[in-house]
Amino acid sequence: MYELGTDGPLTIVAGIDGSDSSLRAGAYASGLARRQRAKLVLVYIQPMPVSLSPMAAAGVVTTGNEIAEHLKQQIEEAIERLPEGHHVDWEFVTEQGDAFRGLVEIADRVRADAVVIGASKRAGHRLIGSIGIRLVKSGRWPVTVVP
Repeated sequence: MYELGTDGPLTIVAGIDGSDSSLRAGAYASGLARRQRAKLVLVYIQPMPVSLSPMAAAGVVTTGNEIAEHLKQQIEEAIERLPEGHHVDWEFVTEQGDAFRGLVEIADRVRADAVVIGASKRAGHRLIGSIGIRLVKSGRWPVTVVP
């Protein structure tokens, strides 16, 4: 088995979308990154507009950008409130697309050693599988699903 020569993760990816469970996942990942001295990459995947109407699609894009900006602002405010010595090297990444594929692509791009995601509350995920379950099944990284 090939090993990069480190004990613990160097880069942790956390998927956030503003839900309570995703914000808990971000906080958990932040603590893990701080303790492991790892880089934290917080990721928000904006939904792709599926409407045929250009005005509706533009509205979805605008809303996604506003959510991304609000999430980044929340992260910056939370980082400022951390006590001395608890700061984390972090980066915020946002892209449009499918949440599962987007997280996989970004985790691969940043060479993530671990992925943290909040548990899904959506009923439809019982049928097609939540993003967390799909990430676990992909078997590419250790995945922590935070309730």
